[in-house]
Amino acid sequence: MAWEPWTRVAELDLRDIIYEKRRLQAGGGAARITINRPERLNAFTAHSVNEMATALDDASHDPEIGVVVLTGAGDRAFSSGGDVEWEAGGGLRRQFYHALPPNHFLRMCRKPIIAAVKGYAIGGGNHLAYCCDFTIAAENAIFGQNGPRVASPADGYPVAYLTRVVGAKRAREMWMLCRRYDARQALAMGLVNAVVPLDKLEEEVDKWCEEILALNPTCIEVLKATFDSDIDYLAGSFGRISSLMAPDFFEGPDPKEAAEAFFGKRKPDFWQFRKRRTRS
Repeated sequence: MAWEPWTRVAELDLRDIIYEKRRLQAGGGAARITINRPERLNAFTAHSVNEMATALDDASHDPEIGVVVLTGAGDRAFSSGGDVEWEAGGGLRRQFYHALPPNHFLRMCRKPIIAAVKGYAIGGGNHLAYCCDFTIAAENAIFGQNGPRVASPADGYPVAYLTRVVGAKRAREMWMLCRRYDARQALAMGLVNAVVPLDKLEEEVDKWCEEILALNPTCIEVLKATFDSDIDYLAGSFGRISSLMAPDFFEGPDPKEAAEAFFGKRKPDFWQFRKRRTRS
């Protein structure tokens, strides 16, 4: 099938996101959202998430767009999750208790979303990828979670949904042990739909887009909403468990220790704070 060239959507003034569209000559089109912070391994802040939401909303309401591609700039990372400096400055606390996770905007978009993963998909980048409708990985992709390693008490449906994707045992392994998985391991456990050489990723994504666009767009939108309804009952749980289990966590010593260890390039010592509580 013949594609028109990618054209940047100029009317949306976006800084952290590159937002483009293109159409098939036979009809139908694709939108592409690229997290454009390669110097930070495409880590996102609240501003990045808001821009992503703006682009997804636009694609959702464009009648000529039938599929969305989400990716990261460069070959080193899809996304390494929340920007550590932003999190250390209080961004993580505000995101947990006063905002919505980026996964929410994936679900609000009526069009199916393909995550095209190159390099690292870690932390928020990993669950952003597995919450997309499809995930296609380059051979250099690395997946994993970081929450307990960096004192980020993730909860709610972005965590629980992984049990639907890879099963309960693998989901707990990924979240609670913070292991890393290469592209072939991710394919074997059902975390991704396909793995291709890095230089073939865009070509493979085009094929998946073409297959989707060859089908009835209304039926595809209904199916996406139907699949997403399976996790609707979990949608209000983001931040609730953390606020109940550890309401003062972000004011405590653990996040500070995590940030200082990260910037000091050392392992964090979280158990020191439990020891102090035992002695007191």
